[in-house]
Amino acid sequence: MAPHIANDIPPRLLMWQRVREYAVPPSMIETATARRAAGDWAGACAAARIDIDLDLRAVRHRHGTDLVSRLRADLRRLVPDLLRWHMPRIAPDGLLRPGLTLSLARYGPHRTAPLELVVRTPPAWADAGQRMSLTLWEGSANHTPRHHPHPHPDRRFRFDLHRHLWDATRSGELARRCGARETPSTAPSGPPPDLGGPGASEAPWAVERWAAEAELLLRAEGRARGPFTVRLGARSRAVLELAAPDDSHVPALRPLRETLPAQEAAALPVLPEAAVRVLPDLELLWAGLVPAGRLHPLVAAALPVAPGSAPEAAPAAGTGDPHRVPCRGETHRIALRDGVLTAVDHDPAQLRREELLVALGGPALPCLRAIDRVHREPEALPAVRERLRHGDVTGALAVVEGLLGPAAVLRDGPLRDELESAAARRVDHGLFRAGLVAVHPAARTAEGGTAQSGEQAEAGHRPRLDRRMPPAMRTKRAARGRPRTGLTR
Repeated sequence: MAPHIANDIPPRLLMWQRVREYAVPPSMIETATARRAAGDWAGACAAARIDIDLDLRAVRHRHGTDLVSRLRADLRRLVPDLLRWHMPRIAPDGLLRPGLTLSLARYGPHRTAPLELVVRTPPAWADAGQRMSLTLWEGSANHTPRHHPHPHPDRRFRFDLHRHLWDATRSGELARRCGARETPSTAPSGPPPDLGGPGASEAPWAVERWAAEAELLLRAEGRARGPFTVRLGARSRAVLELAAPDDSHVPALRPLRETLPAQEAAALPVLPEAAVRVLPDLELLWAGLVPAGRLHPLVAAALPVAPGSAPEAAPAAGTGDPHRVPCRGETHRIALRDGVLTAVDHDPAQLRREELLVALGGPALPCLRAIDRVHREPEALPAVRERLRHGDVTGALAVVEGLLGPAAVLRDGPLRDELESAAARRVDHGLFRAGLVAVHPAARTAEGGTAQSGEQAEAGHRPRLDRRMPPAMRTKRAARGRPRTGLTR
């Protein structure tokens, strides 16, 4: 990508470009695909960094064999790397939307509560590794994890109506349901003016699909026609009505004639976010930011775009190529030798003398200064940082080993700080998974008690925030206008 056109690209597309490059690496797709082809759905989930929090034997004991058969069939059709590819993300880093419970499949009401196959993301403070968890939500308080901030399935983000985003047998429906019929010139950048939307938006809207998607939504809610809502912005909602003269006509959308009270409008079905906007992969292809060959194989096969239609990225230089450094009036080479980055044109005895001189406070050779810079803050540090943010520790370590060699010893500096910080955040994620820390550490609470007194609160009571929490965070947590993010009753 030429530097002079980078400023013309919307920040949202640049975010999705980084997501497509780092969030689901090709090694993850290859490993998950191989395990899924062998019938090992649990191994495929492990390769895609998805934890399994369900026991099929326990599900059979509580709900019977029929439900377990349907659940096992869905698990065998699950493409975990494709699910991670399409998961909702947040700006500016493109990380997984934290604290989200997303429904993958519904099995209808059973006894007193519905059953849903859901995937959960941890809260932002425990998102190290960008791991997800797969479990069965039974809609009762007895099976609700108290350590998750939002254990109930989200109405805005749901994939049970969009199985093509995770189901191997339905992935071919992607082009028909993602707005692929639109083109960069015809895709609207804002909602229709009669919807009362906030105006133009960076993301194109798949308006031509809203009627069909609304019909699927209302049918899943047990309705043939009726009103529903579309989220147009952070504080803007449109209430629409799906109507038709009779059953032989195609349903059409129209704004609701009367204004509903806020409580009634909030109770209406919400059109899922996957049906509201055009697929980000299409936007990237239209802008030429991602070639079709770098998309997920199932996505590239479903979209009506010929592979290679976008320009391929320039091949990266080999990690084994020697670097040229001006040293004492000559040009010397720095390359990997015996697993360590070293100055090739200096003999080992001279290098030992120079290192001893540096330890005593003397000036270092230009070659040694260049090696030290690579150890502390290499040019590939942004790529390593992005991989660590998205949980690709293996890919980050491969980049480091390609630069410094597998036998290198890291020195103090930004590179070592990033790796140590990633390891520390994994501890927080482990504590969250074990249920030992239920809320943000700044609240200094765990499972209904305070850090000072250690007293246990009553069941279902939201723990009191610590008085030493920063004032800005305490004000935000106590504001009435913000959505509840604490423990859910």
